[in-house]
Amino acid sequence: MAKKLYRSRQDRVIAGVCGGIAEHLDVDPVWVRVFTILITIMSVGFGILAYVLFWILVPENPVQKVKKR
Repeated sequence: MAKKLYRSRQDRVIAGVCGGIAEHLDVDPVWVRVFTILITIMSVGFGILAYVLFWILVPENPVQKVKKR
């Protein structure tokens, strides 16, 4: 069964997009964040647009508890 992509409620800096992608791909979220920053720099802002679209379209993980800071 395929895993569904969710935004992370526990591993988030802004909206949990990179944390959710990292959980889905089973990689360290730092690598996803670095990749997002590189895409943003190299594509003159496309990474920001993609991040906002993922923020809007991808739901939060319903089973994760919100991490208290």
